[in-house]
Amino acid sequence: MFIKQLSIFMENKAGRMAEISRILADGGVNIRALSVADTTGFGILRLIVDDPEKAERVCRAAGLTTALTDAIAISMDDRPGGFADVMETVAEAKISVEYMYAFLTPADDDRACIIMCTSDGERAVRLLREKGITILSGDEIYTL
Repeated sequence: MFIKQLSIFMENKAGRMAEISRILADGGVNIRALSVADTTGFGILRLIVDDPEKAERVCRAAGLTTALTDAIAISMDDRPGGFADVMETVAEAKISVEYMYAFLTPADDDRACIIMCTSDGERAVRLLREKGITILSGDEIYTL
């Protein structure tokens, strides 16, 4: 029902993203998707990786402050209105979207993926499934 997302808290300074991406690469972790939320002094790097537990161990060993959190991974048609269908389902239930990011799957698939955190994840998953929207498992999302 949920996938694991790695959050890394980082200083907002030149080169920091390069350092973190090198730590992950040297640790054998493959990044599948990412999002960065920043403020003046710090940022939160949210990642979907091929092995979340390994990524967390590698980052912590390097002294990074991290957290593994639950997120919802949705597969939807890559077409006009695909995103609107998902958002209307969540809005009708009065569930708040705290943050999200998206990416396209390989070109031959015609699918898009949304990674989302909501105010009520279990209810959101249930309602989305009832509407026929595909919720991806960790095994599915980590290997895209």
